[in-house]
Amino acid sequence: MAEKHKNTPSRTLKSALVKAAGPFMRTHPSPDRVFGELFVDVQRQRIYEDGKTFVDVVPKSRIKHIQLEYKIERENPDFNLQEFVNRHFYQLDTKTSDYVTDPSRTMREHIRALWPVLERQTHKHQGSLIALPHPYIVPGGRFSEQFYWDSYFIMLGLAADGHWDMIDGMMKNYAYMIRKFGFIPTANRTYFLSRSQPPFLSHMVELLEKHKGKRVLVEYLPYLLAEHAFWMKGKSKLTRGGASAYRRVVRMPNGAILNRYYDDDVTPRPESHHEDVTTADHTPEPEKLYTHLRAGAESGWDFSSRWFDDPTDLRTIQTTDIVPVDLNCLLYHLELTIARAYRLLKNAPAKQRFELYAERRARAVQEYCWDEHERFFVDFNTTKQRPTDTVSLAAAFALFTGIATTGQAQLVAGRLENDFLRRGGLVTTLHANGQQWDSPNGWASLPWVAIQGLRNYGHDQLADEIKHRWLTVNETVFRAKGKMIEKYDVVNESGVGGGGEYPLQDGFGWTNGVAAALIDE
Repeated sequence: MAEKHKNTPSRTLKSALVKAAGPFMRTHPSPDRVFGELFVDVQRQRIYEDGKTFVDVVPKSRIKHIQLEYKIERENPDFNLQEFVNRHFYQLDTKTSDYVTDPSRTMREHIRALWPVLERQTHKHQGSLIALPHPYIVPGGRFSEQFYWDSYFIMLGLAADGHWDMIDGMMKNYAYMIRKFGFIPTANRTYFLSRSQPPFLSHMVELLEKHKGKRVLVEYLPYLLAEHAFWMKGKSKLTRGGASAYRRVVRMPNGAILNRYYDDDVTPRPESHHEDVTTADHTPEPEKLYTHLRAGAESGWDFSSRWFDDPTDLRTIQTTDIVPVDLNCLLYHLELTIARAYRLLKNAPAKQRFELYAERRARAVQEYCWDEHERFFVDFNTTKQRPTDTVSLAAAFALFTGIATTGQAQLVAGRLENDFLRRGGLVTTLHANGQQWDSPNGWASLPWVAIQGLRNYGHDQLADEIKHRWLTVNETVFRAKGKMIEKYDVVNESGVGGGGEYPLQDGFGWTNGVAAALIDE
């Protein structure tokens, strides 16, 4: 009984978070389940060019009423689906679409002025949008929700500009979602409730700790534990001789437990229904392909040759067969952060337990994700029982979280400089295949991870060069377009990124956050 008491944060702190989270509100199922045939018809006929548009619209009347009217009206030979949708749904206003850049501002001033433009507050559920108790910052463009891993990089910029109240509120939103759903979904949308994103919660807590002190570790310990439990769910099922993988846990050949990306659903992604159905056309096991596609979306790298058997062919995606190096590095950091919180609570058994989890994970990452031939950290394919053939910036997470040895960090730094460093910074992979998480694109999240990781091991000169080149491509595009954009072409002169399933977005939350943090260092 004594140990159970030690594992529990004070009632005062718990009740404070409960009050901050506010009352729960019932959420509807995902739009594909709510609207059934209407949903399929709208997405199949491409009523909207972007499939995310329809899953984000808000019904003007009761759902059952719309469903009934659809069944009746579609029998009319003159039925117009576009007109029906326009009559029964409306789109939420997006402030970013009307924003006009002030050409007299510097890029840094522009970023500072964008925070109010990217701010949202949702007091009640609106269609698929899940209400949250506190205001939050969105990425921008088509992304009008509080996205999970984006938020960490957004918070870096908010911290640089002193918006700690906003960071605190966004953290409380995550506390709310963990209490309501048991985990942090990709974003606060009903169609994201089957998957999460790269687990950056412990890094967010660490960032807030710098401002509010170590008590934040204790305050958020219940949520860090819930995050860990979500990723480790099903671990007990992975006994020797039994299943080798279940949901997000994988038993490695030596018995160690590592993690993979996964999704709890086996249908096309609602926001990319047309694209997924097209990809699965003529495949013998469409549900298996949908699971791989959904897991690729949970990874945040949607999509990349990291997940493909053939780096040029999306149809060969095999995400759930892969143990990703970056995911396991992030979970290593989560376990160490939990151990730090227990140390503050003077709970030695719990502290030692999570330190042991982290130590075992680090050893397994070293054994399975360090490729001696490539001299680089890579992902591991559990079906083929060998490292994958794609090298990527995911390797930098081993330096970012401190799993790499000094010698490995030296080798990774050399490879980053020789193979990945281009005119605009670091290219995401060495494959150019039209996917947005491949060459020639660079994304703000990854140079930040690489820069901080390199600095952890004393490679400051390379880190500064990456920083300089990344900010230069940001500035080049800003001066040419008056925008901060989602992704950048770090190879070619224009600097404007492309590829993927949807048009290039501007706004853009994590680009702003990383640029602000790097400029203000």
